[in-house]
Amino acid sequence: MSYEAKRCGVQFSPPAIILLYKQKDTNQVRKRIIPVRNFSKYSDCCLAAERLKNHFRHKEYLGGVPLSQLKRLHTVLRDHMQGHSLQHSHASFQVDPEEDLNKLNDDDLARKKGQMDQLFEQNRRLKDDPDFVYDIEVEFSQSDQEKCSWDAESDDGF
Repeated sequence: MSYEAKRCGVQFSPPAIILLYKQKDTNQVRKRIIPVRNFSKYSDCCLAAERLKNHFRHKEYLGGVPLSQLKRLHTVLRDHMQGHSLQHSHASFQVDPEEDLNKLNDDDLARKKGQMDQLFEQNRRLKDDPDFVYDIEVEFSQSDQEKCSWDAESDDGF
């Protein structure tokens, strides 16, 4: 049988991944509860997501679910086990330009860098894209720039 994943979610007690899927041959929408076993607040979310996606019982159901989504669901589950709120977990997936990344631990920093890389790839324009423009020139107004004492000195020499 072939299945099409519709929605994914997480259940905290007992820890499980909830999958809503549609059977392509009968067009029935069903719910599958996939228990997350041997997972603790110290577990590696990437490894757990890869194991779940490649598990022989769940492989055909999770075939249409991106690995990044399973990693996020495992991260939410781990954050809940560590005592963090759901809002804290969702905020950790957002990129805040004012946040000081030097103060983050290695796991959170890797998560933020991955999100920035994904956002960069979404906004990136390649030569083959229809809205690609080779040479974009933008004029910036002088009034927006802050004045510094060394700016006046460097302008005199040129």
